[in-house]
Formats: sequence, C-alpha cells, structure tokens
Amino acid sequence: MDDAVELADMIAQLRSELGRAMAAGSGEALRFQAEKLELELTVGVERSREPGAKVRFWVFDVGASARHAQTAQQRITLTLQPVMSDAPDTPAWISGGELADES
Repeated sequence: MDDAVELADMIAQLRSELGRAMAAGSGEALRFQAEKLELELTVGVERSREPGAKVRFWVFDVGASARHAQTAQQRITLTLQPVMSDAPDTPAWISGGELADES
C-alpha cells in the first residue's frame, strides 16, 4: 500500500497542519473559527490473519483507489470538533495568508 497512509497518521498530519495554521495566524486581524472539520475519505480496511492482529484503515489517494480492488474499500465522512487541550470550551482560531490560487 505504497500510495496509502494509515488513518491515524493522516489525522496526526491534519492536527499538525491545523496547529501550524493557528500559529501562523496568531495576531492576524482576520482569523477563522474552526467550528467543525468535515473530511470525506476513501479508506481500505485491512485485517491480517495473524493471531492478535488488528484491523487497519488505509486512506487512499483519489486516483489510486481503483488500483486496490483486492482491499475492501469504504467511503467515510469524519466530522471533527477542534478543541484546545488547555481550554476545551474556547473556540480554536485558524488564520493564514491568502494563497495565490484562492479567491
């Protein structure tokens, strides 16, 4: 599964990217409150036949999903509510500069 990433790793990367966006937006005049994040993913479910093995969820690149016909695939939607660990009742604020291709 060279062109797939484990679901836990994808969520960890998302957390890291959101953290970078929050740090970059600190002190900016325009910020965005992250009320919830919705992700639609194509995942493959893999279960090893070895004793004690766990089920693993792989997130596929959109173009790669056709190449993994041997893996049971599902489309899932995750809705995540971002909160700060030290202030869970305070909204998370995200900001950043506008990219060249954004309008």
